[in-house]
Amino acid sequence: MKEIEITSPLGLPLSEDVIQAAAVKALGISPKQKAKYRIVRRSIDARKDVLYRYKLEVYRPDEPLSSYELPDYKDVSSSEPVIVVGAGPAGMFASLRLLMEGRKPIVLERGKDVHARKFDMAILSKEGRVNEDSNYCFGEGGAGAFSDGKLFTRSSKRGDIREVLHQLVRFGADASILVDAHPHIGSDKLPLIVENIRKCIVEHGGEYHFSSRVTDIERRSDGNIAATVSHPDGTFEVFAASSLILACGHSARDIYELFHRKGWEIQAKGFALGVRVEHPQSLINKARYHGKYQPYMPAAEYSFVTQIEGRGVFSFCMCPGGILVPSATAPMETVLNGMSNSARNSRWANAGVVVSVEPEDFPEYSKFGPLALLRFQQDVERRMYDYSGSIKAPAQRMMDFCRRVPSTGLPATSYHPGAVNAPLYELLPESVSLRLKYAFPQVGNNMIKGYYTNEALLLGVESRTSSPVRIPRDVDTLEHVQVSGLYPCGEGAGYAGGIVSSALDGINCAIRASHRSR
Repeated sequence: MKEIEITSPLGLPLSEDVIQAAAVKALGISPKQKAKYRIVRRSIDARKDVLYRYKLEVYRPDEPLSSYELPDYKDVSSSEPVIVVGAGPAGMFASLRLLMEGRKPIVLERGKDVHARKFDMAILSKEGRVNEDSNYCFGEGGAGAFSDGKLFTRSSKRGDIREVLHQLVRFGADASILVDAHPHIGSDKLPLIVENIRKCIVEHGGEYHFSSRVTDIERRSDGNIAATVSHPDGTFEVFAASSLILACGHSARDIYELFHRKGWEIQAKGFALGVRVEHPQSLINKARYHGKYQPYMPAAEYSFVTQIEGRGVFSFCMCPGGILVPSATAPMETVLNGMSNSARNSRWANAGVVVSVEPEDFPEYSKFGPLALLRFQQDVERRMYDYSGSIKAPAQRMMDFCRRVPSTGLPATSYHPGAVNAPLYELLPESVSLRLKYAFPQVGNNMIKGYYTNEALLLGVESRTSSPVRIPRDVDTLEHVQVSGLYPCGEGAGYAGGIVSSALDGINCAIRASHRSR
């Protein structure tokens, strides 16, 4: 087997004749022989001509073609249970792995199923009323279900990403995610995939309990760990098992408060905070494709990272052809996120542009101990809400923001609740505001031509990039350092960032929990 690279113009299929000619040359075999091959990766190369660049594995006719097969799911109806708190990516993939390991997942989800939660998200966008258990962050599928379905993690250090990607394809994702360098699924397609995962888990003997917010966790004298849940009707229910996987998501502030009250160790953790930046998609297409954009080409993406005064400033969760959505999880806070449908065909491009913040950057919050940056995060989100008096986003044109002058009128935005003309440079923390001020011109001058423009709208605030709290765990067992049988997992525990890394962390925790419960 050898690896080769082949290019092909966008809009044209990869030619079988071109593949065979390249394979024959690489393998040194007769042109009369037919090589076997597997496409490993496809990426867009727009450095000169706009091309697809393919990486292929090519094999001699007598060589076996490599492949990947998912392990089988087992019937776990009568098996030992493992409690899984949260039905986001970490919780879902932990549950699927538990089926493979022969353990029964009992999934406790504070929100509603993936279809029912859409009604609560619509009410939030149209009326500004937030359901604290069912919104863009909470509910089946977690925040990832309505955030484009970007699958950018390709690192294998957390585990075998093929398990995640093949599972997604099994449950309805397009097979292109197996090879695309920057795969995405789309917020219009993810709900069905999420529902199919749930159906598989239930059909194999697992359980799902929606509208079940965990209000207490305790380690019992019999060795089990118990989770108490509250239901909307005011009733409570207790679930117990020898292991509990805590995959609560990065916005489950009540879980951090619970750990703090119990005296269980948690740690303040750095995260990133900034704004959502919205450009006309046509501007980004022109910049990234060097003026060569054609309608058959995918909506252009961008990413960047730079250093300003000792802190990283970077793009986050870029949504080409996307829209902005409200991600508040409690009343009187304004938080934004981005999402795209599979076609990525809106007229806007948006991305978070954020600044890394660390506990030492805000010593005035040190009095809150491990919750220091959580309190800081809450205060910034409330400041945005207080300015507009609603979930309308305080907003400003990019060049005006950098020049520290008020904007005269705002461009149209995809953010349905609307935008309010505001001095964002004053509303953001000064250390964040100043770094953004210097970063935007730098990106426009050195990285993305045309990026620095008053056609771009900045909206505040982008603050749910990752958890501001880490729940520490043993490096080998993955159990909480004080509570045996409790497995902090995914973004909510501070060990992942995105769908794939969260899913891999869920898989790893499921393996450890399964072995322990034996």
